[in-house]
Amino acid sequence: MIVHRFGLVPLVLALAIAAATASTAGSASALPGMMTGKAPWGPNDGSTLKPRLKAIGLHALPKEALKMHIHQRMALLVDGQFAPIPPGIGIDANGKFIAELHTHDSSGIIHVESPVNRDYTLGEFFDVWGLRFSSHCLGGYCETAMKHVFVWANGKRVKKNIRNIVLSDHLSLVVAYGTLASVPKPIPPHFPFPKGY
Repeated sequence: MIVHRFGLVPLVLALAIAAATASTAGSASALPGMMTGKAPWGPNDGSTLKPRLKAIGLHALPKEALKMHIHQRMALLVDGQFAPIPPGIGIDANGKFIAELHTHDSSGIIHVESPVNRDYTLGEFFDVWGLRFSSHCLGGYCETAMKHVFVWANGKRVKKNIRNIVLSDHLSLVVAYGTLASVPKPIPPHFPFPKGY
């Protein structure tokens, strides 16, 4: 086989990028108990939660740790319809442990309650939940020629590295699957938070 002297480098780079992308996408989808079906999705708080936390480097804490205590609020949409974000994400159903990232109710408020100060990401929250989330798929919904995964943070669309969005205090998030036209407009820059959050 003859490869043009300038053709080999782009080919090698393309293969390396494809392998890295497959590795990154595969690592999240290979976590224990990952949900890859259609909405609605439950809290996924069963026997796979603790192994999933271990796999992503988070902890099964005996109680809430409040050295770092911040909140975000997220709306989740599929084809223009709100998909519920359940209570109990990241919380053992029998009350034996709780993850740094969790939900207490169905308001869409994410609680970051950590024994250390560090950045947590949107991808980590979905991994705690055990719901497939990437630039290509949300649960059982994957991109087509017309439908895609979209994310807005504080009203601004994020087009790259959506899993790496840092969960800063009072961040407002919209995660949507569908056509751009199916997403209600305008996207609010901020969601309301209850008093004390």
